[in-house]
Amino acid sequence: MHKEHKMKLFACRASKDFAVKVAKALNLELGASDVLTFSDGEFQPSFNESVRGATVFIVQSTCPPTDNLFELLLMADAAKRASAHKVIAVMPYYGWARQDRKDKPRVSIGAKLVANMLHAAGCDRVMTCDLHADQIQGFFDFPVDHIYASAVFLPYLKAMNIENLAIAAPDMGGAKRANAYARYLECPVIICHKSREKANVVGSITAIGDVAGKNVVIVDDMIDTAGTLAKAANVLKDMGALSVRACATHPVFSGPAYDRIAESALEEVIVSDTIPLSDDPTKDKSKITVLSMTDIFADIISKVYNYEEISSSFIN
Repeated sequence: MHKEHKMKLFACRASKDFAVKVAKALNLELGASDVLTFSDGEFQPSFNESVRGATVFIVQSTCPPTDNLFELLLMADAAKRASAHKVIAVMPYYGWARQDRKDKPRVSIGAKLVANMLHAAGCDRVMTCDLHADQIQGFFDFPVDHIYASAVFLPYLKAMNIENLAIAAPDMGGAKRANAYARYLECPVIICHKSREKANVVGSITAIGDVAGKNVVIVDDMIDTAGTLAKAANVLKDMGALSVRACATHPVFSGPAYDRIAESALEEVIVSDTIPLSDDPTKDKSKITVLSMTDIFADIISKVYNYEEISSSFIN
């Protein structure tokens, strides 16, 4: 007798809060799991309930440290070995995505390696948000649901009714994303051109486009150290911008990021909750606005589980 495969949603430690909100949106109880940690740092995740024959969704952003990626891999392996029908990795933030090509000799393509490891661990599908490069979807030999944070950012920006609005790309690579936002918001585009001295160190930035008298919103997929963002905001302000805001999906916020944002010309930094903000009370978060992606992920999870079409859910 055929039995419908149950949906079960589990969380790894880095995305527990995100998963709790997704489970609530789906009217589900978050699955019971645990992590045993050994004194040398090794850890062993385990499911505390049966997943036999179930469609298992495992929520985890693979933000630093590397333990977060490995925990997801171990959970996927455990689900497969426990006879789960399908294992779906829900990765709001896909780490290592910046390593999407060989940009110099003798380097790895980390984004492809992570895709291979997810496949080896037993994943049947991946859901993620705003990959650093769209072509990373081609690194997988199974379905990838690429969700766009524009679905929450664009309505928020539209509701603000900003006059003399202009959308800016922080570099040439972000021109496509900036153009999509500008088309939706019916406003001009500004392109920032930067030269890098080395990784995480920005040399100089120049802006191409009409900046004077504009309220500028810089759009990007992530903010790491906020060096590029702070410098671009200051340059745009010096060129006559009335105000400068930023809109970025993944708040990696490493090193001096919080201080740079607080001290920059930025009025507001709008991010999603794909990565939790630091819980350090000394970090200045007064300029940061967090919009939740949990309802959108819950909607896509429900549609995938019920074999419904999902293309209409995407705003790119």
